[in-house]
Parts: sequence; structure tokens; C-alpha cells
Amino acid sequence: MAAIVADDLHSWPMSNPLSVSLLFTLVFSVLLALGLLARFWLATRQIRHVALHRGQVPAAFAQNISLAAHQKAADYTITKTRFGLLELAWGTVALLGWTLLGGLDLLNQLLLSWMGGGMAQQVTLLLAFALISGVLDLPLTLYQTFVIEERFGFNKMSLRLWLIDLLKSSALGLLIGLPLAALILWLMGAAGQRWWLWAWCVWTGFNLLLLLIYPSFIAPLFNKFKPLEDVAIRARVTALMQRCGFAAKGLFVMDGSKRSAHANAYFTGFGASKRVVFFDTLLAKLAPGEVDAVLAHELGHFKHRHVLKRMLSLFLMSLLAFALLGGLSTQAWFFNGLGVQPNLLGLPRTGALAPTDALALLLFALTLPVLSFFVAPLMAHYSRRHEFQADAYAVAHSSGADLASALLKLYEDNASTLTPDPLYVRVYYSHPAASERLARMGGALG
Repeated sequence: MAAIVADDLHSWPMSNPLSVSLLFTLVFSVLLALGLLARFWLATRQIRHVALHRGQVPAAFAQNISLAAHQKAADYTITKTRFGLLELAWGTVALLGWTLLGGLDLLNQLLLSWMGGGMAQQVTLLLAFALISGVLDLPLTLYQTFVIEERFGFNKMSLRLWLIDLLKSSALGLLIGLPLAALILWLMGAAGQRWWLWAWCVWTGFNLLLLLIYPSFIAPLFNKFKPLEDVAIRARVTALMQRCGFAAKGLFVMDGSKRSAHANAYFTGFGASKRVVFFDTLLAKLAPGEVDAVLAHELGHFKHRHVLKRMLSLFLMSLLAFALLGGLSTQAWFFNGLGVQPNLLGLPRTGALAPTDALALLLFALTLPVLSFFVAPLMAHYSRRHEFQADAYAVAHSSGADLASALLKLYEDNASTLTPDPLYVRVYYSHPAASERLARMGGALG
């Protein structure tokens, strides 16, 4: 593969004129601009719509949601949406800095002059990029956690716990991510023109392995999990799972309150390692029947094979992405059009061509979100349809009134607005708006 890539690199200037690179730069810039304008327009619609309905609780919720809770949800939504605009601007500046303004090219050239070409330089390039990107994102992450979440009473983390989490996640990234990245880089250089197919197999196997080991080995590094001790809830949950023909390795309570006041419940794991996890915040807020209904909703996802369908969709999309990367990684216009010189002139001391595989990976990862924004509404549509199906399953196997009551409590406790902009929902929301969910359930609250 190295020889093939080297030959391709030598032929790039002749087979790919400057005009192709400029055309690709133009296409990339236009898509980026269109995406930015669309995101900004949608965000301003959401802010205006939520602010317009802030003063009155919708009639369908007036008996269950107080005006104060409704206004808190509106303020929280508006604040988060405005912060999202700041994140959008910051991310765009970073993207342009890495690509068209030459940041990635400069970093690559510095490492080449220091280390020469080879696997060590490529892995270092990935590591340096991740480190710099993480540092650039730190101010926004800190502001979101210790200002926004703190202001609305959701953050429960101390700075010390936040730093410990950061160190743990960084260590895991090095321990797991670097060997995986090195293996993919090796395949890109040694597995021939179909390297992308082998890399996809490795990626898929890695994700399946992660599903197996995450519940038992990774999640406990960040949270404590205790067996569900509440006798009444355990009895109800066990009976529900037996009625639905579902088996899990165990029922656990997670100390989510250590970090946040947000409540949730989820399934994790795969195959024999599958388990049910309740946030302690959720058990503190919901009655036993409501917990039953929330679990029935999650069981509905499994009954309709939503988890399997989403997994297969993810693997299919990743296959297409790897195939696309396989084609782009040998095209000079892809590199030049994004502001990167793809090692065409050789190394200073030897004159040999350095591998461009790490550059290709990083450029692809940077530009993919620009394209994926335009297909995100389709994915959100299917996700909302799955939620409706899971709701219907829960109503059939538990109490519709309990499910509706639980959903409203979760909307209130998580400060989720009851009056989102309809178009914003269609583009972004993976879950239907509260009004749509209750309407599908036939107004279970009465």
C-alpha cells in the first residue's frame, strides 16, 4: 500500500490540477456557510418561539405543570440555545483554523521536521490534534457545567470531581484510542487498496467489544452501581420483564446525583452483559408505577428491535464513511482543497515521501460533520418514530397514565420546554415534543 500511495502522490500534481482543489475548497466553503446559516436560523426560531410562549403554560399541561416550572424550562432552553450559537461560532473558527487557514498543515510540518515520517509521527499527529482540540474546548465545557448547569440547579459536580473525570477519560482515550488508531493507520499503509474494508471490520469489532465490556469495566470507573434494593419497585420491574419476555443480568441504581440533578434510566451492554440501570435521581422522583412505565418504554425499544436497527444503521454508515475515506485519502485535491500540503516534496533529510494517512483521517473527521448536518433531520425523524412505537408498547404493557405522568415529571425536572419550535423539533429532536407524545397516547393524563 505504501508503494501504491507513493506512486499516487507523485502523479497528483499532473492528474489533479489546481482548479480541482479550488473547486473542492469552494464546495466545502458553500456547504459550511449553508449549514451555518441554517443552524443560526433554526436557533433564532427556537429562541423566539420559546420566549413567545414563556408567559403561559399550554392548556394541555396547565393542571400538571406550574407556571414557575414552565418559565424555568423556557429560560433554560433559551440559555442553552444561545450557548449553542457560541459553540457553533467557536467550532467554525476552529474548523477553519485547522483546515483552510493552515493549522493542521503547520502542525504536520512541525512534527515531520522533528520526527521524520513513519508511524510514530502519525500517531503523534493524532495525539497532538486531540490534545490541542481538547484544550480549545475546555473553556466552553467549563462554562456549560459550572455556569449554565449551576445556574439552573443541575450541576452537582465539584471542580475536583470534574478534573478527576477528565483525567480518567483522557487516560482511557490513550489506553484504548491510541492502539485502535495505530492499528487503523497500519492497515491504511499495509492492507492494500481495500484497507478501508479491513479498517471497518476492526472498527465494528471494537464497538461490539465496547458494548460488552462497558457495563462491567468502564462505567464503574466513573459511577457507583448498586443492586436495586427497593422491594416494591424490584417486584414490579421483575414482573414486567417476565411479561415482556425480557431477561437482563441485573437491575442497578447509579449514583447520577453525584454529578447532575437530571434523571434517566437506560439499558446498557450487549447479549449476556445487558443490564438495566436507574439513576438514583429518577427513583427519587417517580412513583413505582411510573418507574414501571418508563422501563416498559425502554423494553419497547428492544421489542421493536430499535437498538439492533440503530446499531446496523451505524455500522452501515460507518462502512460508507470508510469507503469514502478510502477514495479521498489518495486524492491530492482533497488535501490541497482543505489547506494541507500532502507531503509531496519529501522529507528534509531523506527525500522520501511521508505517509499521509493520519492527515487523511483528521481531515475526514473535521469535514464529515459539515456533510452530516444535512442528513441529520432524517435520522432524527426515525428516532422520533421509534419513540412513538416504544410509547405505544409501554401503554399496552403498563399504565398509560403512569407513563404520561412520568414523562411530565421528567420534562419538568430536566427543564425541557413544552413549547419548542415545530421546525426545530423536526430537524434536531431525537424525541418527540411532549404535546405530540401525549396526543399519541390519547391524552392519558385526562
